[in-house]
Amino acid sequence: MLGGNYRFDWSEKIRISRVAAYVTGMRKSAFPPSIPTRGTKVPDRPEWLHEVKYDAYRLIIQRDGNRVRLFTRNGHDWTDKYPLIAEAALRHRCSSFVIDGEVLLGVDGRPDFDGLHSRKHNDEVQFYAFDIMVADGEDVRKLPLSMRKTNLSRLFARRVDGIFLSDFEQGEIGPDLFRHACLLGLEGLVSKHKDRPYRAGRSPHWVKMKNPKHPAMTRVQDAHRW
Repeated sequence: MLGGNYRFDWSEKIRISRVAAYVTGMRKSAFPPSIPTRGTKVPDRPEWLHEVKYDAYRLIIQRDGNRVRLFTRNGHDWTDKYPLIAEAALRHRCSSFVIDGEVLLGVDGRPDFDGLHSRKHNDEVQFYAFDIMVADGEDVRKLPLSMRKTNLSRLFARRVDGIFLSDFEQGEIGPDLFRHACLLGLEGLVSKHKDRPYRAGRSPHWVKMKNPKHPAMTRVQDAHRW
């Protein structure tokens, strides 16, 4: 029983309500992403694939029938934020897939992170897909990366406006590709072992090298980037 001098702390109730609303609104994805490990040098062996690291947001696209959901790296549902991407996923002939990639605002692969972060151009952003977890309803995460890349290419052999395939190179070209990316002012490179399965969480088989002169090195880290 409360005493006569008890005073209810409404500010605490408001704080708890806000936390509960935040957690409720954060629907966790059933497909947590693989996160690259920070590297000290770019792999230069033939079993490694290399992709440009864009200054962008990480996103997982999940389609199941007529339903599409877009999840951030931390599990936030951003489907309503990017209508062009959601509509592109719905237009695809395949009705069941899960793809991994980046949300990018820019022209010809040159990102405009400030514009992306402003949220003023959400209806203009594009999705660059670099991996696939489900293809035609089948979970392919146990397959090696090289086979997942083949599945991804087949799935998007016919281009859909709003979704693009991210380019990659293979083998000894990695260090030269990283230097070239730095000269172009890009954020860096992510190298991935072609024979490894998709691994959720921090992966030693995905190695990230960042351009030391890129603004992302000094920018406050955004939770939705990777």
